[in-house]
Amino acid sequence: MKFTFTEKNIEVPVEAKEYAEKKIGKLEKYFRGDTAAFVTFGFKRGRYTVEVTVNGGGTFFRVSETSTSAHAAIDSAEAAIERQIHKNKTRLEKRLRSGSLETTPLDPEITLALEQDPEEEEFNIVRRKSFSVKPMTTEEAILQMNLLDHSFFVYKNAEDEETFCIVYKRKDGGYGLIEALE
Repeated sequence: MKFTFTEKNIEVPVEAKEYAEKKIGKLEKYFRGDTAAFVTFGFKRGRYTVEVTVNGGGTFFRVSETSTSAHAAIDSAEAAIERQIHKNKTRLEKRLRSGSLETTPLDPEITLALEQDPEEEEFNIVRRKSFSVKPMTTEEAILQMNLLDHSFFVYKNAEDEETFCIVYKRKDGGYGLIEALE
């Protein structure tokens, strides 16, 4: 597994990076081929935040955990990604090639419990909506999104009316922009 570390408002000791490699590296058993892990360490108001994104087989798993200790945040992040993998195991195998997720836990009881999990969540669409997409600037789209009190807004770029864009609110209070390419 290839690791990329980023630091925000903190200088992370080598021991913490090695610990992250050891813990998050355990997730490699679920993937075939090249796997990349992006780990961002942050420190704000006396709390450590560890954001982990794992790219395995073209599928991204992302989690952000906060704790008073960097090691505890790493442990929580690793456990959360493992839960995501187990929760979506069937769907991921359908999307990816068959058998792409290696499921060889050490304990056979864990395998049995995972196979007997009858609670597979369905993606139920509860509402459909159609609307015309108008050309506007990013600032106008953010204003419109805030006026509607939505968490995202779809629009056409005013400069290039063939490009569809999405603006969205981020957890950190900022905004994000997604531009569709051909």
